[in-house]
Order: sequence, then C-alpha cells, then structure tokens
Amino acid sequence: MPTYQVREKMLSIGDDLWIENDAGERVFKVDGKALRVRKTMVFEDTEGRELCKIQGRVLRVRDSMEVEDPDGERIAMIKKAVISPLRERWVVDRPDAPDLKVQGNVLDHEYEIEEEGRKVAEVSKRWFRVRDTYGVEIAPGQDDILVLAVAAAIDAMTSDRAG
Repeated sequence: MPTYQVREKMLSIGDDLWIENDAGERVFKVDGKALRVRKTMVFEDTEGRELCKIQGRVLRVRDSMEVEDPDGERIAMIKKAVISPLRERWVVDRPDAPDLKVQGNVLDHEYEIEEEGRKVAEVSKRWFRVRDTYGVEIAPGQDDILVLAVAAAIDAMTSDRAG
C-alpha cells in the first residue's frame, strides 16, 4: 500500500509543499500561493501538471471544500457530517462513486477513510517521528490524488478552526 508523508497545516503556510512517498521522493506538489487570496490549493505532479484543485466553498454548510479535476469538473465535495467531542465525521460526496466516510480524530491526524464500510485509507502521525508530519496510507486501486486531497482539505478546515 502506498504511504505518503505530508506536513501538517500545509495550507496555513501559503507556500509550495511537496508530498513525499515512503522512499522520501517528492511525488506531488501542492501550490498554496493562491490560498492567500482565496481558499484554493492546486495539486501538481513533479512536472508541474495540474492534477486537481481544492477550493473552499461558501455554502450553508460552514465546513466544506470542493475538489475539481484539471477541467474544472467537481470530483468530490468534502463536508463535515457530525460533530462529537473527540471524533468528527466527514463525508466525501463523489458524483460518480459511492461516498467516502471519514471518521476518527481529525485534529490529531488519526483517522480512517472508508468506502461502503471498507477502509480505503488511513491517516496517522504515528508512522513518522518528524514533527508536524503525518502519513497517508492508501489501499491499492484507490485514487491516490483524491485521497491526498481529502486529507489536505480536512487538515486545512480543522487547522483554520484550531488556529
């Protein structure tokens, strides 16, 4: 299963950030420059090609972000579902696939992403000793970019509240 290393609160920095694979190689770039103007970050491959864009949305639902493909088509809407003291639930609404459910302790980066009751990814800080870093382990056959975008969006929405 591929595991990626991501820096916490990447969106609050407003700079470019690299997501590394478990071998420490840079595999995806997150361009956070646009975040200073509006809540947008762009995922790119190592050649600079846009893979997806994450944008905050002003809706009745306070916490939500949309993920679009390079053509501007929505591939997912990430929104908070239920709040409880330590465990938050988020839903990833995908137009052409079953919803993903995110549950666990998102503030501490210890949670799972499920599709129809099956774990498709896990986010955890336990795998890395590096401060402000968490890992994202993704099951085979999943859309790695989408899962990383979900983790980044949740990180941005929760660090907004926490900070």
